[in-house]
Amino acid sequence: MNLLISNLSQTPIYEQIQNQITEMILSGKITSGEQLPSIRLMAKELKVGIITVKRAYEELEKEKLVVNLQGRGCFVREIDLKVMKRQHLKVVRNQLKETLAYCKKTGISEEELKNQLDRILAGEK
Repeated sequence: MNLLISNLSQTPIYEQIQNQITEMILSGKITSGEQLPSIRLMAKELKVGIITVKRAYEELEKEKLVVNLQGRGCFVREIDLKVMKRQHLKVVRNQLKETLAYCKKTGISEEELKNQLDRILAGEK
């Protein structure tokens, strides 16, 4: 599984893992019934702690995207459309939070950000 972890990001590593797996599930790159790599294997591949990956998997389970079967591993659940919509909105909300944080750091006002969003929604470039 190809995940990219940034130590420079303000997003916690477990959340980066969680977000990327969520996107893969929602986009169909990982399908229902497919097994995720073991916690130990994922931690080794990403060079992060086992607890970090365990937390990401627990969060995915709370969001009803995966199910952890004791002794067998973690598997992608069959996802209904309401859950999928809620997850898509969560991804958008997280991206907007990151954008807002970037704007604050660079001195872009909320009004300027809103204007840019309005322009995008209106189809302007």
